[in-house]
Amino acid sequence: MPEDVKSALMDKYKNPIVVGIEDQAKEVGGHGGMDFIMDYRLIHCLQNGLPLDMDVYDLAEWSCLGPLTAISLDNNSAPIEVPDFTRGGWNKLKTVEFSK
Repeated sequence: MPEDVKSALMDKYKNPIVVGIEDQAKEVGGHGGMDFIMDYRLIHCLQNGLPLDMDVYDLAEWSCLGPLTAISLDNNSAPIEVPDFTRGGWNKLKTVEFSK
């Protein structure tokens, strides 16, 4: 696929959250990665009284990946099951709408 077509498609489907802060993320965050955007969104939601994009279950899941990787590596790269911290509740989540 030609680069101009790829670029047009990327622009067409770009998340509205990213559109407004993409250049700032590249300037401040170096490569424009999600770390800056996630921090930006967290602060934006807190300052505007909006529900957060993540919850305690996301935090638990993200935080367990390092230790689970270490266990896997200690066991010859054996697969390790990621715990379901929600006890099946993830399947009952309501749709989250993002504010601009």
